[in-house]
Amino acid sequence: MAELGLPWAKPGQVELTELLPARQIGLRLRPPHPAYLAGLPLPLERNRVAAMGPTRMLWLGPDEWLVVVEGAASDLLPRLKRAVERRRAAVTDLSSSRAIVQIAGPRARALLETGCGLDLHPRVFRAGQCAQTLLHRVPVILDQLSDAPSYRVLVRRSYARWLCAVLIDAAQGWEG
Repeated sequence: MAELGLPWAKPGQVELTELLPARQIGLRLRPPHPAYLAGLPLPLERNRVAAMGPTRMLWLGPDEWLVVVEGAASDLLPRLKRAVERRRAAVTDLSSSRAIVQIAGPRARALLETGCGLDLHPRVFRAGQCAQTLLHRVPVILDQLSDAPSYRVLVRRSYARWLCAVLIDAAQGWEG
């Protein structure tokens, strides 16, 4: 997408793309927590992701999740609302609030390490994990998709263009 200056690649090292379209739904749910909600697995361990097809459920807190779906997924919001209608819960469409930047390639982790204080070594942070952190002083949600490595960075739209420019600038400084 031209707005973020993506897609962009440093061949053989790293690629940045924007995930479009994508649906993001915030879920707040008081205990007890079911293992599945609206047919989707609900991760109950901190900083974990449960995936089913194109849908990823990210644990953000003891009673908070972010549901991310590739594509429009127009039926998901009503399904989740029906699943929690008799519980103390909130389901909110957050699709317009964040951009999703996918970072992949052999140097994806190295690119994130230029501005992230988390230990992203594969022994500590691997596929199926997520975290809320700062990336170049910008609040983001980091979701590791695979050990290849491949990550998604969910960033507020107001910061997305600037953050992409900073990441591209960092990668352009690499040799090769």
